[in-house]
Amino acid sequence: MKQITTFLLLFLPFILSAQSGRIEDVPFGDMDCWMVRRIKESTVIGGNTRYLYEITPGDTLVDVAYKNTLSPWATSSVLAKVSGITKASVTVFPEERDGGQCARLETRIETVRVAGLININVLASGTIFLGEMVEPVKDTKNPQSKLVTGIPFTGRPVALQFDYKVITGGDCIRSTGFSRQKNVDRKDMAEVQILLQHRWEDAEGNVYAKRVATGWQRFGESVATWQNAYRIPVHYGDITHESFYGPYMDLRQGEDAYYTRNGWGNMVPIQETGWATATDKVTHLVLQFSSSNGGAYIGSPDSRLWIDNVKLVY
Repeated sequence: MKQITTFLLLFLPFILSAQSGRIEDVPFGDMDCWMVRRIKESTVIGGNTRYLYEITPGDTLVDVAYKNTLSPWATSSVLAKVSGITKASVTVFPEERDGGQCARLETRIETVRVAGLININVLASGTIFLGEMVEPVKDTKNPQSKLVTGIPFTGRPVALQFDYKVITGGDCIRSTGFSRQKNVDRKDMAEVQILLQHRWEDAEGNVYAKRVATGWQRFGESVATWQNAYRIPVHYGDITHESFYGPYMDLRQGEDAYYTRNGWGNMVPIQETGWATATDKVTHLVLQFSSSNGGAYIGSPDSRLWIDNVKLVY
């Protein structure tokens, strides 16, 4: 009960922020609070000590799967246990900035080698998002099913605001871990998205949503200096006929669907069934920053995205 009360007190100003008519901080969006998880990898792959960084208050936790109860943020850094082998993948880091800290997101290749048994190279983009990473990860199948994407929310912001700089535009590769690494004929881009949804669940536990609003931008050029208070507009309703619309902004359905836990606690896809009308209320906020935009296992190992001071504008 104490954890539930703490959660509600933390999020109440954020959930009701549409009434304030101003700029509102996303909780812990200043990127100044970090907790460290110290993970000892299996001896068979070297027994290295790795550090996973979480955007939340706290100290150092040792060798644990972690569920965040204080902060809405999750990261793509993850603890994996595959075939009895413990491995950490680290793609998100705190970095000092102006007396505080920011988040540095990196696209990296994680390697696991066991002589005669395993030789895996997996590319993972650096991502921070509102939701939860389901741990420990046990395989590389259907990566979206390991993420609880989005949080309860009722506001109607007009823009997303944040500080950023970026290194991007490198040649993409695809590296899934169990097939040969392949070159992809395009340049990498960093990506930021904010989606507002109206969700509901049927009697069988299936989760559906209408897309209430969309804000989405890809960054194809490097920007070496900090861009402060940068804004991405949030557009309401059906945007498919707008000049700024791109196919990647379309409804998330089928294999592209994000996931959540249903009322029974099971991970299920969120099937977006259509564009919302003016009468559909907002129930959930999806917010995500990524160093690469190619989806699972695709990107450039040279890509970096720095993020700080995340806010919503009303």
